[in-house]
Amino acid sequence: MKPENHDFEEVRSALRKAFPPFDTELRRDLWPAMRARLEAPSARVPWYDWALAGGLAGAMVVFPKLLLLFVYHL
Repeated sequence: MKPENHDFEEVRSALRKAFPPFDTELRRDLWPAMRARLEAPSARVPWYDWALAGGLAGAMVVFPKLLLLFVYHL
């Protein structure tokens, strides 16, 4: 065995000990929770979203060429 291969195996075994395999099976069905979330009334829009939209609208009024920049990136 080459020393490089031995080091690789040593690191590999150390990693397997440090990070044991995890369980990939779901503990419960996620669809009922997702369905309830979809059917729930929509959430309120946070204040900072309105502030960002207002700032963007204000920037468009002050700097109209910015509109061309944003349209270009769409």
